[in-house]
Amino acid sequence: MEKSSLERQDLNEEVRRIWDRNAEWWDDRIGDGNRFQCQLIEPATERLLEIQPGSVVLDVACGAGRFGRRMAELGAHVVAIDLSRRFIERAVARTPEHLRNIEYHVVDATDASALRALGAGRFDGAVATMALMDMAAIEPLFSALPTLLKPGGWFVFSLMHPCFQTPEASRFAVSTEREGEFEVRNGVQVSQYLTPRAWKGVGILGQPEPHYYFHRPLHLLLGCGFRHGFAVDGLEEPGLPPGAEDGRYLRWDHLPEIPPILVVRMRLCARPAGDGGGATEKR
Repeated sequence: MEKSSLERQDLNEEVRRIWDRNAEWWDDRIGDGNRFQCQLIEPATERLLEIQPGSVVLDVACGAGRFGRRMAELGAHVVAIDLSRRFIERAVARTPEHLRNIEYHVVDATDASALRALGAGRFDGAVATMALMDMAAIEPLFSALPTLLKPGGWFVFSLMHPCFQTPEASRFAVSTEREGEFEVRNGVQVSQYLTPRAWKGVGILGQPEPHYYFHRPLHLLLGCGFRHGFAVDGLEEPGLPPGAEDGRYLRWDHLPEIPPILVVRMRLCARPAGDGGGATEKR
């Protein structure tokens, strides 16, 4: 299995700085949810979760803690981590007093040693909500999870769909005439997919500073899990229902056949041979 050629640990401190700067602004804009969260990401993630009252779940790159609070409401004990101290401060401030089953830590998910320090065999599962495409390296996380999870533990993650949201992707509308009738078809054109790439972009218009995205094709993304004893046993590609046409630009609700989000559940089937309590992370 080919190892990821996009492990940009050299960019990690820059990633941290940018998210510390953007955290409060970002949380002010979508901390209470937006259409993607409410209609696509969170429903699909909940369908793939196996939370029971008392489950212990690691919330990786929790941001301001929206989905961690939801898991706590479902009865899980949530250990929420993020590399941005400002995001953790926001998450603590947003947590109601009755949700005492959440603990927060400033932990970098690209540091396998720091992850393992959270506790061997402690977690029933882990969640990363719209985070892997923002991480400079994902090999350390996948290498640490076999140590952190109980036997048969699961990892559910969501991210921008790497097949349709690439650095070079563009949306288009084509008008064709058929038997005197005009028909408009919308779609996505992808000119680069296989080559991993780091680039800066904007998740929300007006954010203080563009942040890094890290594009990994599916064989590299899932390959990190396969190398460390995981298998895919659940997957959803949610799309928005058709929306009203808007002549200014193409939105994702104009593309109901193209999923902007990928949600995956991977299950720990076996520890990698020679793991010895956690495979060595690639730096």
